[in-house]
Amino acid sequence: MDLGIAGRWAVVCAASKGLGRGCAEALAKEGVNLAINSRNAEVLEKTADALRALNPAIEVRPVAGDIGREEVREALLAACPQIDILINNNGGPPPGDFRDWDREAWIQAVDANMITPIELIKATVDRMAANGFGRVVNITSGAVKAPIDILGLSNGARSGLTGFVAGLARQPQLASHNVTINNLLPGSFDTDRLRGNFKKVAEKNQQDIEQVREQRAQGVPARRFGTAEEFGAFCAFMCSEHAGYLTGQNILLDGGAYPGTF
Repeated sequence: MDLGIAGRWAVVCAASKGLGRGCAEALAKEGVNLAINSRNAEVLEKTADALRALNPAIEVRPVAGDIGREEVREALLAACPQIDILINNNGGPPPGDFRDWDREAWIQAVDANMITPIELIKATVDRMAANGFGRVVNITSGAVKAPIDILGLSNGARSGLTGFVAGLARQPQLASHNVTINNLLPGSFDTDRLRGNFKKVAEKNQQDIEQVREQRAQGVPARRFGTAEEFGAFCAFMCSEHAGYLTGQNILLDGGAYPGTF
């Protein structure tokens, strides 16, 4: 299927690896020009080179730095001559017990996973509406649907973003001008973050890491973890010209792990 977005420009945050890179690769294959961001400049440059090799017809402009900083956001947006697609993505806050989190921990979580994407949305959606096309996809977490007790910081911050998007996406001045805003909720995907979590669990419980991995995989009805490639492909469809009637939704991609009807 031709997604109809060749030649457009996309901003992809946290794009140097994992799910963000999967999204960037999928968009690159569709002929979308990219402005990509991550904190590590060296890794980001290598990712940019790989994306250019994947599709020599596109432009790829890397902008390194913490996306939570205003000057980095401004530089990333300035790298795009026209912003048609925005993929909000950022690392999640650490797990733990809420009794151990002080005010600063909460502020950092909310700033990274709620306020930062809102600032990027604020800076882009009106221009999208004026151009008659816009796609915003926020990569949040399956924990928004099924909260995980040790991820309270993430549960709270990402749920705040979810509530904000639910109202904004339905504003006629955006929706009637072909601007959609949706959340894509990953379950267990085979990323560095997931592998790091397995390592921590294995060390804590004195288990073999492969045993931990297999136990976790068996808890997913699909009996496997997702891949960054399939996540990216789904994200690319949400950014396509065919997805103009999809807005204000939370799309859970988790291999069937969520047990609810709604």
